[in-house]
Amino acid sequence: MMIGEQLLKKLFPDFEELVQPAGIDLRVDKVYRQMGPGSLIDDEKNLPPLEMLEPPIYRLEPGKAYLASVDRMIEIPEGYAMLYLPRSTLLRSFVSVQTAVGDPGFRGTLQFLLHNHGEYEYTLKRGERIVQAVVFPVEGSGKYSGSYQE
Repeated sequence: MMIGEQLLKKLFPDFEELVQPAGIDLRVDKVYRQMGPGSLIDDEKNLPPLEMLEPPIYRLEPGKAYLASVDRMIEIPEGYAMLYLPRSTLLRSFVSVQTAVGDPGFRGTLQFLLHNHGEYEYTLKRGERIVQAVVFPVEGSGKYSGSYQE
């Protein structure tokens, strides 16, 4: 069962103005371009070097992917998980948002992959809503303790 507006406001008071009937809108803050290779071999993470694009207007080139962070940290309560879905305006503009699962107990700044699938540049202003987080209860869960915890 997905969590609705009333409980979302209680669980995430710092996001009250972004709560929708079935989720929480998240706003883009910084956007980065990949500047070199990365790897994942035998569980060893070597993230690629990044270069931050100049805000407040980000220009996403056709056929390119970018890493985007949201404008504030989030703390997912124990017993709940988040899934992140792209805002429909981006999809209608040929821009996809690739995401991962937000585990119970995660605390940190979320990052998503933006990809411009279109034939033309797409401009995105810092502070615009790019994803909606939907929250689900998770029975018998532990707490996230991975390397991306802040």
